[in-house]
Amino acid sequence: MPRAWTSSFRLSLVRQRRRLRGSEATFILLAALAGVCAGLLTIVQQLVAHGIQRLLYGVAINRLSALGSIHHPWRLLALPAGGLLLVMMTRTLRRQGRAPIDVVEANALHGGRVPLADTLTIAAQTILSNGAGASVGLEAAYAQVGGGVASLLGSWLKLRRSDLRTLVGAGAGAAVGAAFGAPLTGAFYGFEIVIGTYTPSAIAPVLAATLGAVSVTRAVGVTPYLIATTTGRTFTFPEYLAYAALGLVCALVGIFIMRLVTFAEQRLQRWKRVNGWGPIVGGFLLIPLALLSPQTLSAGHGALHLDLLLRPALSFLLIVLALKIAASVVSLSFGFRGGLFFASLFLGSLVGEIFAGTLDLVPLGVRLDVQDAALVGMAALSVSVVGGPMTLAILMLETTHDFALMGVVLAATLVSSAFTRETFGYSFSTWRLHLRGESIKSARDVGWVRTLTAGRMMRRPENAAQDATDVAEFRRCFPLGSTSRVVLLNRQGRYAGIVQTASAYDEAASLGAPIGTLAIHKDSTLLPDADIRSVMATFDAASADELAVISPDGAVLGILSESYVRRRYAEELDKAQRELFGEA
Repeated sequence: MPRAWTSSFRLSLVRQRRRLRGSEATFILLAALAGVCAGLLTIVQQLVAHGIQRLLYGVAINRLSALGSIHHPWRLLALPAGGLLLVMMTRTLRRQGRAPIDVVEANALHGGRVPLADTLTIAAQTILSNGAGASVGLEAAYAQVGGGVASLLGSWLKLRRSDLRTLVGAGAGAAVGAAFGAPLTGAFYGFEIVIGTYTPSAIAPVLAATLGAVSVTRAVGVTPYLIATTTGRTFTFPEYLAYAALGLVCALVGIFIMRLVTFAEQRLQRWKRVNGWGPIVGGFLLIPLALLSPQTLSAGHGALHLDLLLRPALSFLLIVLALKIAASVVSLSFGFRGGLFFASLFLGSLVGEIFAGTLDLVPLGVRLDVQDAALVGMAALSVSVVGGPMTLAILMLETTHDFALMGVVLAATLVSSAFTRETFGYSFSTWRLHLRGESIKSARDVGWVRTLTAGRMMRRPENAAQDATDVAEFRRCFPLGSTSRVVLLNRQGRYAGIVQTASAYDEAASLGAPIGTLAIHKDSTLLPDADIRSVMATFDAASADELAVISPDGAVLGILSESYVRRRYAEELDKAQRELFGEA
């Protein structure tokens, strides 16, 4: 009987997999399920991180960054203590030999496959860093767990590559949407940050996931992170110009922060004795910053609300901005795990308030509302750091319900995004991947390019000859018309070039000369792991019709023709285009 049950279960599973591949409605239901799971897990992570903060710092109602002062400075030893735990965790996980794969990298390079161990690692490190008070946000953990659970579901059901990438983007977006209580924000986060493009086939599943996540968090009664309300009004053209200028300022600040983090990381790597203990040293460096202003602790949600409510002096805002940037740089460069999304919202609000206050001091005839400027600054700076202009514009719309404000937010975010892409070219997550040697600039799927290698496309060489063979012997072995090309090998059996059969029958060819004297493309070869783009570049540089694929020691593995390579590339591009519009 148990065997019958097992067979029945397997048959049912196979049917469900087939239904998911062929039914859009079933896939939408799966995305909604992934969204509900992402929403629930977001709540769990919030409770764990804030529980750690309550345990370490004794905070109750107010968030950590909203404390007026640190009444018991000894509690700040939680920062280096948290760093010590991170060091121990990192050394334990170093046996893996690679960095954990996050959802952006997974969707760009690995077809949406996120190892469960990597998801748990990133989530644990981020929660520990935030709970200890480091200036990092929890969004890295939210998106990772949401996307990781979706990847686990999709891998278990053996979804197609494009469907799995969509499901991972839906799960990550659902988690972010649940954190803000904003389903459209989560959807655009999934599109712009994780999937890398807007696809008609992905709209319904992504929205189903984010609506499911936000619905479950509201049902539980969890308060979203960012709540701001404004009154409706209209904006003049000079105000639009002023907010566009604010977007430019935010882009400059965002680029400065990203480069400063990189500079600090590179400097730290040169200090061999300190590098292995970075989080502990960073924890001690954060203590004086926290004593100067508790607003430097954690991601800054409480401080954001506090500053919008109290509207402090311009000098105070400048000091907090400098300290918060320093805390974020120290936290990230010294090894604390987390993202800059939530921290950039706080930093953007400070830049916006400072911009509005400074503009009031200049007799230009334009005055900006401080709260409006803070909200626009949030969006513009976050766009520079995180990417996704529509994500942040929709976030402001969903939290303020102010369509007039969305106009100036869009103006500022588009200026910030365009300037950042033109002068810097990366968001923070893709910039860090770039520093590791990756070439991606978004989560757009480029993994198929890397899997389509010369080794996978080549065919085995059918004809080979020694380069020392004379032309007369070559003619006897390879009559005219029997083959168009022959691979030549030296005495050690290594690649020595390619000879066109017709060239051996040329009247000018000496019958006693070695055939190797007629060889071409001796120095133009392909390695088996070269991806299709580098293969095409090699063909262009060599002006060759066929090239040999050789191993690092020079042994011939196969032959590859340019016409076949370009046909395979066109086929894959067409396949990607059909998947983009849901026609695959």
